[in-house]
Amino acid sequence: MERAVPGIVIAGTASGVGKTTVAAGIMGALRRRGLVVQPFKVGPDYIDPSYHSTVCGRPSRNLDNWMVHPAALKELYARATASADIAVVEGVMGLFDGRSGRDGTGGTAEVAKLLGLPVLLVMDVSGMARSAGAMALGYQRFDPQVKVAGIVANNVASSVHLQIAAEAIEKATSLPVVGCLPQRTDLRLPERHLGLIPTAEGRVEDRFFARLVDQIEQSVDLEATLRLARAAAPVDVAPTGIFPQTHGNPEVSIAIARDEAFCFYYEDNLDLLSAWGARLIPFSPLHDQSLPEGAQGLYLGGGFPELFAQALAENFPMLASIRAAHAAGMPIYAECGGLMYLCRSIDSPEGQRHPMVGLVPARTLMRGGRVELGYRLVRARQDSILLEKGQTARGHEFHWSEVEPVLNGPEAAYEVLEDSHAESAGRSEGYQRGNLLASYIHLHFASHPCLAANFVRACSRR
Repeated sequence: MERAVPGIVIAGTASGVGKTTVAAGIMGALRRRGLVVQPFKVGPDYIDPSYHSTVCGRPSRNLDNWMVHPAALKELYARATASADIAVVEGVMGLFDGRSGRDGTGGTAEVAKLLGLPVLLVMDVSGMARSAGAMALGYQRFDPQVKVAGIVANNVASSVHLQIAAEAIEKATSLPVVGCLPQRTDLRLPERHLGLIPTAEGRVEDRFFARLVDQIEQSVDLEATLRLARAAAPVDVAPTGIFPQTHGNPEVSIAIARDEAFCFYYEDNLDLLSAWGARLIPFSPLHDQSLPEGAQGLYLGGGFPELFAQALAENFPMLASIRAAHAAGMPIYAECGGLMYLCRSIDSPEGQRHPMVGLVPARTLMRGGRVELGYRLVRARQDSILLEKGQTARGHEFHWSEVEPVLNGPEAAYEVLEDSHAESAGRSEGYQRGNLLASYIHLHFASHPCLAANFVRACSRR
């Protein structure tokens, strides 16, 4: 089956050139026109999608052709765009950056090719004029299968600067410069150690997005952008088995932590759980006193629990509620920030200790820099609520903390295979005992058809 919906990729020449700002602004401007905009983010990112969701009024989803098989990626894309007028995909890093320097797997260009989407390239032209033409030409010609269809010039100093840069780009490439963003400090998104600040923390005001959309409407040709998007190729879609063939009523209720401290989830993971029979009940480990009534399972996603460690530690009723649920056999799955929360404590770099739930026999130590970053292929060391022993799944790991002692004993959850071609197990990772599974790795549930189904079945058995 083929499905065609207008779509465009907003890519960058590199990280930090303003593609999130441009993408969010274009999404918001198209929505202001009355279009239903389905946002996406290439790669394993949670923060940029929070900006997309805010401006589009619907969840943003991740597209990653390393974590997810191409056929499954097409299926996820088609399902998400079924009720949309247009898809807008924000890229990751530079257009041709991917998992390694050898190929672009997991990168923006590969996703654009897979889905047949034209690319609108964001270029930071500050400090350059005619050289902008040389840069655009390189990106246009590097991979002829990638359809670079237009340019947005960012950090433009003046109308004269724009004219010179645009003339150079259009003469060198024949690509249209469909718009620009001027140098405006009030349109810079707030950042900290892991990137932008999630909108769940409430630090980005609505008026910021209003200013951004106003600027996009003034300086980007939206009609030209829509014409480019209508050139998207039809996507060939076939069922892959990650979704059930029949859809019944929800069978189980799964509590899902969603607040300022826990907000990192792949939206497709939640869709898959729902499709396999879960009713997802959001709750706040920060503000609520107990798990939702009737919950049969618990999903603790990632986030920044270290920034809210004192408040989490002082919510004694919630800590007790989770301990009691575990003692009663409730299936609990935790990723990254969720793992940290389930440890005995979160310890700051200054040595301040904040007691946590205590179900994982380790403490979390915050470090002053990045500890782990990268894609992970994992193999289950034992049967769990997600995988059978020996089965593999794919995900991503990115954190500035580590657990002590290292979880490498008989209750370690996974063997990490550093790439998909590794023949032997690498380091141990995660913690699994009974109905509890906690790991630093964010698994994508579409990487193995059993993941969501097994978690729902584990909860229904309880």
